[in-house]
Amino acid sequence: MLKKLIILVIIGVLGVTGYFVAPKDTLTHNTNYANTKLIRFHVIANSDSPQDQLLKLKVKEQIIKEMAEELEGATTIHESRGIITKNLENIRETAVKELKRNKVEHQVRVSLDKHQFPTRRYGDIVLAAGTYEALRVEIGEGKGQNWWCVMFPPLCFIDVKSGLIDEDTKSQLKEVLTEEEYELVMSDVGENQLPLQLRSKIWDWLKASKNQIFEWAKL
Repeated sequence: MLKKLIILVIIGVLGVTGYFVAPKDTLTHNTNYANTKLIRFHVIANSDSPQDQLLKLKVKEQIIKEMAEELEGATTIHESRGIITKNLENIRETAVKELKRNKVEHQVRVSLDKHQFPTRRYGDIVLAAGTYEALRVEIGEGKGQNWWCVMFPPLCFIDVKSGLIDEDTKSQLKEVLTEEEYELVMSDVGENQLPLQLRSKIWDWLKASKNQIFEWAKL
């Protein structure tokens, strides 16, 4: 009787643990759109010093201000990509000018490429971890905390301090994402729930040991 009880407990743990691991597979499966439908904007500070972090924010504000008008008429990711590519040197010069305005001489590297991102929340939008195309601006050594937003659709150009995305922006997202993709990014899965995506060591051990456990139960 005791052995049967232990087996039931193990089965229950396997089921519950498996349930909490599942969101990882769901998020991974639904990030296929990331490489083709979104362009993110990524600014990496020289270091984590208060001065460098403040400079990072000043640089991103200037770049957003410069690019807002350029990207205003872009309706597709291809148009946005072309505009960004054409302006890479202008973006670098904008960043350098802002640094010099603050009496800093760091080098700035600017690129449009694919990069790995963790799961992030932006207002009430959640983007799952995955590889995204991104306009990347690295300041100096690029060893500090980074700032990010989405360049296309243009989430960078709205105020998300309230934690909400306006209806116009949601409409733009609906135009470039499928219904399933839109529901995913507007879901309630946020940064505070990331541990649910991590595979439990207990789960791995129980899966590896289940045959031995069942053999023991037969004794």
